[in-house]
Order: sequence, then structure tokens, then C-alpha cells
Amino acid sequence: MRTLSLSLLLSLTNAAVALAQDSSEAGGGNLVALRINLMFWTLVIFGLVYALLRWKAFPAILGAVEQREKALQDAIDAAKRDRDEAQRLLEEHQRQIDAARGEAQKLIADGRAVAEKMRTDLLEQTHHEQQTMLERARREIETEKERAIAQLRREAVNLAIAGASKVIEQNLDNTKNRQLVEGFLSSLPAIQTSGR
Repeated sequence: MRTLSLSLLLSLTNAAVALAQDSSEAGGGNLVALRINLMFWTLVIFGLVYALLRWKAFPAILGAVEQREKALQDAIDAAKRDRDEAQRLLEEHQRQIDAARGEAQKLIADGRAVAEKMRTDLLEQTHHEQQTMLERARREIETEKERAIAQLRREAVNLAIAGASKVIEQNLDNTKNRQLVEGFLSSLPAIQTSGR
């Protein structure tokens, strides 16, 4: 339909040009001369072409222009929406990165605090074990000292009995002598040793 309209328009334009050339050949070469017949057909052809353009071509051209304008406006609006969405996503990602950095710093600080607490606990545990070992060693030394003193007393009792037997030259009952000397030694004050 569009091709037919354009063909008709071109035919009418060619006819008007041909008619104008015929009139100029017939009238002689006066370009400024007023020719009513030529003017009439020119106005008729102009009116027909204008009506045809207004009826067929102008709505199509205006529709295409409006459609193109609408497409451009839609593209601009879509670009604005995309830009706003990209800005929103960028801000959201920046917040997430900042949150991740904060979380990482918190985890590092927590790790350091846990490591420091473990170090303190290990030092305290080592100190406690050291004190326990020292106390056990002191008790063992005290026990060994008491055993040595008791052994020394027994030896002293045996020597005292042996010495007293020789002096008295009488052999008393060994068990009774032992009880007598141990009773005497226990009534004496305890021997104080230095080094405690």
C-alpha cells in the first residue's frame, strides 16, 4: 500500500513537471508571465499531493517518529533504571564488604583474645603444677627426714642399750630396755634442724 502511494505521488509530480514544461514551450520563455491554466493545475496537484500525504504518509511518518521517540524514551528510562539498580547493588556490595571486613577484624580480635587466654591458662596451670611438685617434694623430704631421725633414734637407742649393758654388766630384757630408752628420748624436746 505504501509503495502504491509513493508511485502515485511520483506519477503526479512527473505529470506536473511535464505539464509545466509543455506550457513553457508553448508560451515562449517568459518565466514571469502569469498563466492561470498552469497555476490552476499546479494548485490542484499540490492539493491532491497534500491530501494524499496527509491521508497516508503523514500518519505513517508521525507514527514512526512517535514510535522511535517512545523507543528512545524507553531506552533512556531503562538505562536510568539499570544505572539506579547498579548504584544500589554497588552500595549493597560495599556494605557487605565493610561488614565482612568488620567481621574479619572481630574474628582476628577474638582469636587473639582466645590465644592470650590460653597462654594465661597454660602459664597458670604450669605454675600450679610447679607448686604441687614443690609441695610433694617438700613432703617427701620431710618424710625422709623423719624416717632418718627415727632410724637415728633407733641406732642411738641400740647404742645406748649396748653401752648401758656394758656399764651395768647386767643383761636386762631387750624389749623392756628399748621401751625405757624410747620413753626417755620422746620426753626430750624435738631436735630442731636448719634448712626448713
